[in-house]
Amino acid sequence: MILHVNHTRRDSAAASASEAVSTFLTLFEEGHLTPAQFARLQVYLDWVQYKQNFREPVTVVEAAESDGGEPSRMEIRIDSRQLAPGSLRELVKKAIGPAAPGRAEAEDRIYLEEFRSLRTSVVWSFNHLYWQRLKDWEEATGKSYEKSLPGGVSDGHHPQAIADSAREFWKLLRELETHHQLPAEIFILEIGVGLAKRAGMWLDRFCELDQENGTQYYPRLRFLLGDYSLSTLDRSRPAVEKHIDLCSFIALDALDPTRTLAFLRHKVLHVHSSNTYDNLPDEELVWRDNRLYWVQVRAYIPAPQAARIASGCQLAPAEIARTIKRLLEVGADTLPEHERGMAFWMNTWNAIRLEERLVDRLDLPDAELPAGLSYPQIEDLLHDAPGELRFHLSSGALESFRNTLPLLHPQGYLQVQDIFVTDWSGYSTGFYGPGKLDGSIVNWVNGALLREVAHRAGYDLHFTPFPYRAGSKTSILYTTERE
Repeated sequence: MILHVNHTRRDSAAASASEAVSTFLTLFEEGHLTPAQFARLQVYLDWVQYKQNFREPVTVVEAAESDGGEPSRMEIRIDSRQLAPGSLRELVKKAIGPAAPGRAEAEDRIYLEEFRSLRTSVVWSFNHLYWQRLKDWEEATGKSYEKSLPGGVSDGHHPQAIADSAREFWKLLRELETHHQLPAEIFILEIGVGLAKRAGMWLDRFCELDQENGTQYYPRLRFLLGDYSLSTLDRSRPAVEKHIDLCSFIALDALDPTRTLAFLRHKVLHVHSSNTYDNLPDEELVWRDNRLYWVQVRAYIPAPQAARIASGCQLAPAEIARTIKRLLEVGADTLPEHERGMAFWMNTWNAIRLEERLVDRLDLPDAELPAGLSYPQIEDLLHDAPGELRFHLSSGALESFRNTLPLLHPQGYLQVQDIFVTDWSGYSTGFYGPGKLDGSIVNWVNGALLREVAHRAGYDLHFTPFPYRAGSKTSILYTTERE
């Protein structure tokens, strides 16, 4: 047996390494684990920082088969944060028992899909529903999206950060004007604008700077507010009412802004995004024994929770899967009463868990990497990484990044505020998602892969810590085009 301790917290409620070792030795001595199972047992002790996530306290991951056709290892992941004192032994026994998931479909689970790529899982349909019907969710919970964030505030709305951003852009315009390179129209794009609080504050400060310096840049601004939710764009107007003549509200897909804005190719001087990359569809890969494996998932609801949800919403348990499908199509009005539909949506989302299995990438010939990446590239990048690593592919973030670069003016720049893992070693000591944030999904973004894609696209990528709030996990990404 090999124990991987993937966190360094000393939380009194967290399962300790000694408790895990003792538990598995006892189960082996009692015959619950065979010598062959014990010999290939890999135990991962995690501390999942997201209170809402897709993990059970103890999970068996169906491992890839070896060349001889047998599973290469027995992999068990423990979220020590979820464990009640003294519960580990019984949870492990259940997870490795004859009826455990991975050997057959468990009878105590209602499955919502077959095993598939994480990016195509039904959980992302729930994520899409949340952003399309955000107002419904906020009214049901009585709090805005921002209040659901850690600390109840968004780093994207920090006044000093916004003021510094406006000043930085003003300095760029001044430099371009000095060299007679300033365009007649000055295009700025914000992706994932939300309710436009940041956009309004940014425009206020830029207008002040322009007036203080008498530069007359402000009237030439063309500020593009982009979001894929039309209802969100409608709700964003009041925040920029003072600047409405300079603003355009554009429905666009963050994965491919150029599709909508192709007419602005090479014309946008500044693109900004806050907390968008971490909410785009994603995958996970595992690097093990110099081989890459895809993590496939299967969403399910534990049967006891499904029964409680059905009872509370006056449904038969057999109707759960069909009602979920309808919910994802039409929203909470899938049930006769809106409040009952919201309760069904929220309770279902909280209950959803993911089974996992690892599949050798050689067994998935049709599995595509994001444009700009290849398997040899990833393997080269992982050459000096820890011997075993589970990491985000950040598929959506990479796609959005590559599809945004063509919009940039030759002197323009992209700035992203988000949560990034900027070094491979970070994945060895922490859990970075997927987690649940209210009704949406959050994943930290693989900055190491972003840097590689940027390099191949002709840009240098820089990450700086967010200096405006102590303890912030946010980093600021910005691009510079290489000479």
